Amino acid sequence: MIEDGTGLMTIGELARTTGLSVRTIRYWSDEGALPPVTRSAGGYRLYDAASAARLELIRTLRELGLGLDAVRRVLSGETTVAQVAAAHVSALDAQISSLRVTRAVLSTVARRGSTAEEMTLMNKLARLSTAERRRIIEDFMAEVFEGVDAADPDIRTRLRFAAADLPDDPTPEQVDAWVELAELIQDPEFRATMRRMIEFNATDRGPDVPAGSSLWFVSRLVRLAGDALREGVPPDSPQAADILRALIGDADPAVVRDRLTSVTNVRLVRYRELSAIVNGVEPPSAYEEEFGWVVAALGARTGS
Repeated sequence: MIEDGTGLMTIGELARTTGLSVRTIRYWSDEGALPPVTRSAGGYRLYDAASAARLELIRTLRELGLGLDAVRRVLSGETTVAQVAAAHVSALDAQISSLRVTRAVLSTVARRGSTAEEMTLMNKLARLSTAERRRIIEDFMAEVFEGVDAADPDIRTRLRFAAADLPDDPTPEQVDAWVELAELIQDPEFRATMRRMIEFNATDRGPDVPAGSSLWFVSRLVRLAGDALREGVPPDSPQAADILRALIGDADPAVVRDRLTSVTNVRLVRYRELSAIVNGVEPPSAYEEEFGWVVAALGARTGS
């Protein structure tokens, strides 16, 4: 503090009082955030106790990430701390969302050992807008359900089919799942597989249609095959044949096997898992062991 009874401080004394560097204070002063109260006869900047308080506010706002322009507007009374804070929260939310996408892409690249080209594609998929993501999903849905949902309006309900919808504030896991899902549903081979599964299910209606994949059939399959697995019944045993008769009746084992194979495809199972993660719900059980046992038992009956 200068010895003239005014209580004013030089920039060096202000630095010692606040713990900030002279360079930082001088920069903020040059930028108009902390103008000096006056200057000494020698031209040195002088500050008072209010300057020290103002400096603490500047430091706090800067540590919270606000730019000097926003700081100046708060200090000049053009806006309030609350208003600036609210705007900054929105900006931070956008940055956090972007960082989550970046983290998810890099995590996937590291896990897969992806090439630079694959990384570029994943980054583009992850950063698609909501409208662009929807367009990809709608295009996929239109192709795999074309004509089928007109003849069988409740097929999506029976299949528990829910399109994936990435939330506005996704987790890294959801972004990661979306990238993989977007790649999967744009694959023509996977679309053909999904279409076959849907067509099989569309024909499984009413008591005169052979068993294969209705929800009622699947619930019986899970129960009977689960019992067989717990009891250690081999798929090629006479006891397995009795279980199959209870499950499919007089239906052709080869037809039923084809139908089950169509719905237990590994990529279809993965599609359901990814969709559940993106939608933020618990992934459905695939009952892989139960379906595998029935497919093996049917294969033993058909010699395939």
